[in-house]
Amino acid sequence: MKKFTSLLLVFVLLCGLLVFSVGAEEKTQLRFKEDGTFTILQLSDPQDDKNISKELIAFIEKAIEETQPDLIVITGDIVEDSRPVIDVNGDDKPLLEGVKNKDYATALADTKATVEQIFAPIEESGIPYAVTQGNNDYNSGVTNEDWLAIYAQFSNCLTIDESTDAEGKIDQYLPILSSDSDAPAFGLWMLDNGKDFTEGQMQWMQEYNTNGVPGIVFEHVPTDDIGNLFEECKPWDDGAFADGTTAYRLNKSIATGHAEFAHEPDVKTEEFAVWQEQNVIGAFFGHEHTCGYTGDVDGITMGMTYGCQFAKFGPYGIRTLTLQEATGTFTTELYTYENGVFTLQEDDGAYETYDKSIGAFFAKIANVFKYILRSVLYLIKI
Repeated sequence: MKKFTSLLLVFVLLCGLLVFSVGAEEKTQLRFKEDGTFTILQLSDPQDDKNISKELIAFIEKAIEETQPDLIVITGDIVEDSRPVIDVNGDDKPLLEGVKNKDYATALADTKATVEQIFAPIEESGIPYAVTQGNNDYNSGVTNEDWLAIYAQFSNCLTIDESTDAEGKIDQYLPILSSDSDAPAFGLWMLDNGKDFTEGQMQWMQEYNTNGVPGIVFEHVPTDDIGNLFEECKPWDDGAFADGTTAYRLNKSIATGHAEFAHEPDVKTEEFAVWQEQNVIGAFFGHEHTCGYTGDVDGITMGMTYGCQFAKFGPYGIRTLTLQEATGTFTTELYTYENGVFTLQEDDGAYETYDKSIGAFFAKIANVFKYILRSVLYLIKI
């Protein structure tokens, strides 16, 4: 009788674990709504420490409230590694910035405390979310194994490591199921390039079976392909920025938005080629904080998304993406944030052109000074 009772108890426990497992699996499934849409909210670069900015928390709460997304994606730099200056719009603990410390235990404890506060409003919303690693997350002194353990503590955080690269980078593919079946209709690539992007990661991505559904890539650092949204220009041209010794500006024939740093055009990476193989139709990044723009490169919509690093100067903002199941396409919009209000970013129009008047001459001189200033800011941007 005792043996039977023991076996019955084991059976009940196993059934309980099975139910829990099925429930957990169902909870993490992403699915198109009945109307055939799926909305993603992209947040980037909160980049704070345990003395969290109240403005940052208010920003996250407001973003969720106004966009009502089906998924939230955070594209890296959750924490600030170290900062020798006082927060601009932040906490009341000056000169105590960043999580990087002399001893590992303190760095880990500060990182956990920071993540808990940033994730709290997202967890409270009940909306699933996923994360890509940023350069500051790597520089915090906390390992990727630690980051995975931290993510695992949150019930709505979907981030796990699926890639097979030797370096232990945190990569993941998130299928979005059809509204009326369990067949994948879209896919999201959460790629870890906070510290380079390796051949092992590329191979994992190349070999992953997506069944040919369209996909969107999220990474922290923009790939060099983002430069194809720029054009070479003169230092005195409207909108000119420095990249090395050459001047570039956003190419408004293929891109819209706001850029504060330049990238060299006519570059195509191996990773971009893999995107094309895997039917990637969009790629979105953070890292540059004060840039928000979107454009098309060889059939892939690429974009930089504003950060929400209230310890530093803005502009701040978010991106939304609305996926359409029926057509396998998506639309995207950028919003800027100021004084507690999100505003849809509109195209700022064509560049100003100059004639040969005296006024135009001085305008060009002024632009050269702006160009020099931008070049200096480029060196200290992050």
